[in-house]
Amino acid sequence: MVRTPSTMLELGTKMPAFSLPDTVSGRTLSNTNIAGKSGTLVLFICNHCPFVKHVLKEIGRLGRDAAQMGVGVVAINSNDVEAYPDDSPQKMKALAGSEGWTFPYLFDESQETAKSFQAACTPDFFLFDAAGTLVYRGQLDDSRPGNDAPVNGKDLREAIDAVVRGKTVPANQKASIGCNIKWKRGNEPSWFATGL
Repeated sequence: MVRTPSTMLELGTKMPAFSLPDTVSGRTLSNTNIAGKSGTLVLFICNHCPFVKHVLKEIGRLGRDAAQMGVGVVAINSNDVEAYPDDSPQKMKALAGSEGWTFPYLFDESQETAKSFQAACTPDFFLFDAAGTLVYRGQLDDSRPGNDAPVNGKDLREAIDAVVRGKTVPANQKASIGCNIKWKRGNEPSWFATGL
């Protein structure tokens, strides 16, 4: 498994606009639909990645906790499902159901949403404040498959708490690490091709 880091999109970036189908409800949802009064958390994940599987339970807990704090939460899968059928919309819906997720799980078939966020890996986390400004992009916590660090969402939870309290999120943030997004052949973004 190749370890790919976040691109660390520039803090202060406005949330990119998107409109994608939710595999759970069947509705099309946009960035404005999912925005919370206190902020918005966007997770780029997929079904098959061992880095995502390692944190599945915490993703569910964090999603519920963030929503109770007024933070909108949405997960997006941008992988090439022809090459990786375990990430198909049907299997996305099944995973969301089995995990009891309370947030939408959107399918980015064109991969344009992943490109607009400069999402590079699964999982990749982006937290925006109430004004839609990026204040955190980075890791969930220090845990990775094979290390002994606890899966507790420490880094992301601290950022969410700061946003909800109207505090400044520290800019010293650690990149998330995971499997690279599975780009369709010929659809790789330029920053991915150059190794950024």
